[in-house]
Amino acid sequence: MVRSATFDKKAEIYDRWFDEHPRIYQSEVTALEKFIPWSGLGLEIGVGTARFAAPLHIEYGVDPSPNTAWIARDRGVNIIIGKGEDLPLCDKSFDYVLMATVVHFLDDLSRALTETHRVLRPKGLLIISFIERESPLGNEYCNDKESKPFFKDAIFYTVERLRSLVLSVGFTNIEVIQTIFEDYGSVPSGFVIMKGQREKRFTRNK
Repeated sequence: MVRSATFDKKAEIYDRWFDEHPRIYQSEVTALEKFIPWSGLGLEIGVGTARFAAPLHIEYGVDPSPNTAWIARDRGVNIIIGKGEDLPLCDKSFDYVLMATVVHFLDDLSRALTETHRVLRPKGLLIISFIERESPLGNEYCNDKESKPFFKDAIFYTVERLRSLVLSVGFTNIEVIQTIFEDYGSVPSGFVIMKGQREKRFTRNK
């Protein structure tokens, strides 16, 4: 829980980052809009201050941080305090689940993906956004963690590694896109979105 503790202690500073970097923030929201269904019941795991859930009209969010939850509630999202690795939710409850940059901060990503599979309905969608480890943006974050307190203890993944984990817990039809930030010109920045569909089968990781 060390990674999530930083967000709880500095919830307002974290939330203010989006106002201070509006172009990056809007490019991320715009990219996610292409993957988010506009019907069905949605959940964001690691919802934080609902900077993605609110504009994407996702009704429910799970997060371990009480302080970020207060801000998220003010943005109209129904918040459940909990961890992605042990979701306090019923099986087959949601039509789609978003994990926006939260994979970097989970203690057990495989278990969280398995839990996500469990709470999705058959053919439900998983949408993950993350910073690709070997991209320009990923290299910047990996090499300068001390100046980025929220990413000091982050874990970064390659597309291949994350795709393998998503497939291993029962998702299929994997799609991947990368965004281009203005700071990086025509070079893909490393903000990657991956979408998968829940298979009917379900096997819990032990």
